[in-house]
Amino acid sequence: MKKQFKVGMYGGKFMPFHRGHLYCIQKAVEQCDIVYVLLFYGGDDEIEILKNNNDESLNYQARYEVIKRVCNEMFGDNVIVKKIDVSSCKLPNGKEDWDAETPLVLNTMGKMDAVYSSEISYGVYFNRAYPWAKHVLVDPPREVWPISRYGDKKYEK
Repeated sequence: MKKQFKVGMYGGKFMPFHRGHLYCIQKAVEQCDIVYVLLFYGGDDEIEILKNNNDESLNYQARYEVIKRVCNEMFGDNVIVKKIDVSSCKLPNGKEDWDAETPLVLNTMGKMDAVYSSEISYGVYFNRAYPWAKHVLVDPPREVWPISRYGDKKYEK
């Protein structure tokens, strides 16, 4: 059966990689011939989290290996996992510069037909960075897997 998109992309810090992330990848695989899962590391949020949490599983290489293993076991060749160092992508105020990350994404994977996320607010950036790609939202209210970001007061149910 022909899929809706040829190439999809799902990116994040994955701190930690959890069932909500896996659910989004699964939805992308259902709709795309190939899905790139991009692990962004070296950004401000990650550095702050690592300062306050001595958890080896949060090391970017450990996250990368887990994501690669799980995606390979579940989806085989349909998912390609790559990592992108964004430590040099900073605004003058020191915050992460997503626009500076855009060429890194394109150099890593080329153009995509769809960009996956659970964040409605990412649409503004995705429309600017990848105007040819459709922003596909997967469970924005997080009803399927009610999981919050690492460090929040809410945790996985």
